[in-house]
Amino acid sequence: MASLVSHEWLLRHLHDENTRILDCRFWLGDPAKGAAVYQEDHIPGAVYMDLERDLSGPVGEHGGRHPLPSAEQAADVFGRVGIDETVTVVAYDDQDGAMAARCWWLLRYFGHAHVYVLDGNYREWKKKGHPVTNVVPAVASRPFRPRPDRSWLATVEDVRAAVRDRSVVLIDSREWKRYAGLEEPIDRRAGRIPGAVHRFWKDGMTEGGYWKSAVEQAARFADFDRGQPLIVYCGSGVTACPNVLALHEAGYHNVRLYVGSFSDWISYPDHPIETGDPSSDA
Repeated sequence: MASLVSHEWLLRHLHDENTRILDCRFWLGDPAKGAAVYQEDHIPGAVYMDLERDLSGPVGEHGGRHPLPSAEQAADVFGRVGIDETVTVVAYDDQDGAMAARCWWLLRYFGHAHVYVLDGNYREWKKKGHPVTNVVPAVASRPFRPRPDRSWLATVEDVRAAVRDRSVVLIDSREWKRYAGLEEPIDRRAGRIPGAVHRFWKDGMTEGGYWKSAVEQAARFADFDRGQPLIVYCGSGVTACPNVLALHEAGYHNVRLYVGSFSDWISYPDHPIETGDPSSDA
C-alpha cells in the first residue's frame, strides 16, 4: 500500500542512513507514558515524537486540543531528528495507528512525500521477536524545509461553508456514541458538526494494529464518489488521521483533515451542533 510499510520492509531498511523511524506512542489519558515506554525499549534507531509537544501546536482559544503546528515549529521538530527531503520516514505507535497517522499526515501536509506508517503496532513487532533496544540514538540534525500543501488541510472557514451549502462530505471519525451526542468524555459539548456522516476510524483496522486492505477500505467508503471533496474530523485531529490515510489507500485523494476538529468547532459559541441518529429522521 502506498502509505504503509510492513515489519519485514522495515527490518530490511532498519540501518539505512536515509531511513528515519519515529516512535509516536502516546496515551491521551497519561501524556508522560509514551516517552517513558520509549526509554524502556523501542525499535532500533527510532526517535521519540510526542503528540502534544512535537506533533501539535500550542493550545489557544481556538484550534482545538491538538492544534496545527506552525511551519517554524515543524522545521525545528523534524529537522532536529534528522529529516530532510532525502529521508524516508516510518512512524509507528501502539494505538492502532492513530498517533503514527497523525505524524504521517503532518509530514505530508508540510510537503514531505516519503513518509509511511508501520503496518502492525509495536507490540506486534515485539511479539514477532524483532529487535528492540533501550539505546537512544544520536541523530544529526538536517534542514527540514516546510512546504505547506493546503490540499491536505480544511480550515474552520471551509467547514462552515460545508455546513452551509452541503457541497462537501463531512466525515466524523469518533465512536458512535460521541457522534450521536449520547456521551462526551473529553469535550465540553456533545454532538457532531451538522450534516456529518459517521465512519469510526477503528473500523479500518484489524487486531494488532494492522490495516485492512485497500479493497476493504474502499468498501467502507463505497457510498462516496471518489471525485467529491471530503473533510474528515474527530475530536482533536488525531484519530481522524487513520481515516484520511485509509481514504488515500482506497483511491480517494480529494481528502482534507479539519485539524481542530470538534474541539475547535465548539470553541465558537455560535456554531450549531447536531445530536441523535440521523438515519431515524423522518
